[in-house]
Amino acid sequence: MKENFQYNDHHLKLLQLLEENPHLSQRDASDVLGLSLGKVNYILKAFLDKGLIKMNNFRNNKNKLAYTYLLTPQGIEEKARMTLHFYEIKKREYEELRAEVEKLGDQKITNELF
Repeated sequence: MKENFQYNDHHLKLLQLLEENPHLSQRDASDVLGLSLGKVNYILKAFLDKGLIKMNNFRNNKNKLAYTYLLTPQGIEEKARMTLHFYEIKKREYEELRAEVEKLGDQKITNELF
């Protein structure tokens, strides 16, 4: 994977989803997240390459394509970092939006007075 790989909210949501349900198929993950199957596959490959998850298949399973995706200790750490990072972004967006709404409310009151 490329060194300049950038995480986004899809990456965090996929890590959260896999942590909650490690037996989830790529197809089910793509349905839940609203992403293409190829995109989910690409993200999972990046996670594997970076050591954030490990993948085990069920050798005794008739469906040889059934896998379990387990977060590694590094993956758990990275998920925590991503969570904090996206929390800070969303908090900043919320504060900016709240300020804009207040400003619009003040403008409306001023316009109604005149």
